[in-house]
Amino acid sequence: MFYEDLSEYDYQAEDAFTDRESGFYELWYRPTYTRLNVGWLEAGRPYSTGAVPAAFVEKLEAVREVQWMNVCLGVHECDLCPAEGAPEGNGEVRIPGPPGIAYAAPALITHYVTAHGYRPPQVFIDAVLAVDLDAWAAARWPDVPFPWVPQDAERMLE
Repeated sequence: MFYEDLSEYDYQAEDAFTDRESGFYELWYRPTYTRLNVGWLEAGRPYSTGAVPAAFVEKLEAVREVQWMNVCLGVHECDLCPAEGAPEGNGEVRIPGPPGIAYAAPALITHYVTAHGYRPPQVFIDAVLAVDLDAWAAARWPDVPFPWVPQDAERMLE
């Protein structure tokens, strides 16, 4: 699935976080922030390439490991890799940006950066480097690794 970097995200009207460890199924809400696409690459479509800081890759992977968001029933294989052995992704990542903006990236974004030389927009790199995972744990929803959950979010139990 391809979206231009920094175009407005419109794949799903709501966001849903699932926590693998705390015992709740999903936290659903209609975002009060604008979501901008980053890293939705597709074979045959050009994308920016270049070096990124190692600290960016480490922080992005740390976020990806704790966030389980908008998980779908199926998986998406990286179509930039040969079909046999291509990594699969299932879900998305949210990175807070400037006030009112969150970046929406596929779960495979770290793979795109490390295996295919993808260089996200600098505003995304800066936003990832600014993430404070410890501060997220102190937010209103401590089992949701993202700080901007609105008051009317609905918790769905398994």
